[in-house]
Amino acid sequence: MANRFVLNETSYHGKGAINEIPNEAKARGFNKALIFSDPDLLKFGVTKKVTDLLDEAGLAYDIYSEIKPNPTVENVQHGVETLKASGADYIIAIGGGSSMDTAKAVGIIDKNPEFADVKSLEGVAPTKNPCTPIFAVPTTAGTAAEVTINYVITDVEKDRKMVCVDVHDIPQIAFVDPDMMSTMPKGLTAATGMDALTHAIEGYITKGAWEMSDMFHLKAIEIISKSLRGAVDNTPEGREGMALGQYIAGMGFSNVGLGLVHSMAHPLGALYDTPHGVANAIILPTVMEYNAPYTGTKYKDIAEAMGVDTTGMSQEEYRQAAIDAVKQLSKDVGIPENLKEIVKEEDLDFLSESALADACCPGNPRDTSVPEIKALYQSLL
Repeated sequence: MANRFVLNETSYHGKGAINEIPNEAKARGFNKALIFSDPDLLKFGVTKKVTDLLDEAGLAYDIYSEIKPNPTVENVQHGVETLKASGADYIIAIGGGSSMDTAKAVGIIDKNPEFADVKSLEGVAPTKNPCTPIFAVPTTAGTAAEVTINYVITDVEKDRKMVCVDVHDIPQIAFVDPDMMSTMPKGLTAATGMDALTHAIEGYITKGAWEMSDMFHLKAIEIISKSLRGAVDNTPEGREGMALGQYIAGMGFSNVGLGLVHSMAHPLGALYDTPHGVANAIILPTVMEYNAPYTGTKYKDIAEAMGVDTTGMSQEEYRQAAIDAVKQLSKDVGIPENLKEIVKEEDLDFLSESALADACCPGNPRDTSVPEIKALYQSLL
């Protein structure tokens, strides 16, 4: 079977990357943008860094800021209406996964109106047309939504997250500028950074992994483990490293899938509005322990990428060393150790059933079941 790889048409990296936005808009003949950006980014002047450039270049735009941390079906439908009313011919998505996921879904429906109910986009939907062109400007270093073919929308009626996978939703251009991430508070930096590490580790051990994706994931693990502590302390080196590391992780996992950590984290976001990165970070070491017997020598590679000297270690020792390195990084950046303050015992059956049904679950290296997932949740309480 052939392995497929889908990436952005173009991407810009490093300080000042956003300066290329007006040039690209003009070169492509675009007339007006609809900017997707959340209220906090507007309030703290982050979005203004981009709109100032558009103003200077004489480029027209409107702003859509009704973005929720876990975007809903209703958010998307309202966004579609706003896009049509604005007359915009391209989208600029500024923010983390929430802004970009909303923009992707809106862009897809704009060009594929038969999916206007949003819910029919879940899984791998048979869309025919590329979405409205998207310029993606990440302000967090974690989701890598600017380079993935995935987006997640919450179905509030059923308290569940819908994972959508579509090659037609990938942004045309990514502008990965660490200066756009410098205002992230410590907690958000830590959570999104651990989300990126989860992408890299799950992508490395998923059933669909192969040589090209392995190359990206191992390098991402190395960069993230070196950079996240510094990013939390807001050092320029840490910010630059995380901007690159999370993007590289996205290049990989978008093409080979994830696993049980994400499957267990998604229901927590849908039911409790738990920040996605926090949920991943708490769950990751426990699922790594669960998956260890099914990962061959890959935990040795993970441990070494995180700076561990595995010389002379047995398989059991290097597997534990990889798990311990993840736990230590998570602790160092202030992630909670368990789900005690998040999960209610009476919800465990629903959470476990939702996790098994999640689109990420089939990629896990170890096949699982509702009782086994429930036991994993319980071990974290």
